[in-house]
Amino acid sequence: MRNLPPITKKILLINFIVWLLDTMLEQRGVYLTQWLGLWNPATGLFHFWQPLTYMFMHANFSHIFCNMFAVLMFGPVLEENWGKIKYLTYYLVCGLGAAAVQLLVWYLTGNGGVTIGASGAVFGVLFAFGWLFPDIPMFILFIPVPIRARTMVLIYAAIELLAGFADLSFDNVAHFAHLGGMLFGWLLLLIWRSIENGHYPRIKRKKSEEDKGKNFSDYHYQEPIR
Repeated sequence: MRNLPPITKKILLINFIVWLLDTMLEQRGVYLTQWLGLWNPATGLFHFWQPLTYMFMHANFSHIFCNMFAVLMFGPVLEENWGKIKYLTYYLVCGLGAAAVQLLVWYLTGNGGVTIGASGAVFGVLFAFGWLFPDIPMFILFIPVPIRARTMVLIYAAIELLAGFADLSFDNVAHFAHLGGMLFGWLLLLIWRSIENGHYPRIKRKKSEEDKGKNFSDYHYQEPIR
């Protein structure tokens, strides 16, 4: 944890603290999800702060482990390249965008109750990694050969799209929220690229001696996907 960049570290700590608190309170009959989860407005339980707070709530250990593992794997690379403010902005925009898409889906379908989890923001982080480093070889469970990061992102997006439209009765995953995180991440990246006149934005800051050697030069930076 001491070697992690500050925003990634805080995201991990806040999520696990909230999960532990939620677990302890639930044993005493207090359910934080009722207040902090993202509720369908039709239920009458929606509050204006929920599009932000829902992304720090998780259903169980496997849920939070999978999301935070992805943050641990890909977040530091983005934070080191962008800096703290830009990375935090991106993470929150993706999470809020995922909430907006989920609310829209509920409005259009009339279905659904509550959504929790950082998956929308996490899918935005995955998209940004594929954008920044499209040719980095990645290994996915059950696939014996490496695939490019850009291909991995496309595979995940296709799976989420198909699963979302399949609307399986046993599937309680907010697939369109995941796609919403990717969508808003893509839009923000386009805005940043436009502001920088066609070049991917990076925070220009002086590096201390401790920061030297942490620029991830071994990743062989690729031009963004156009």
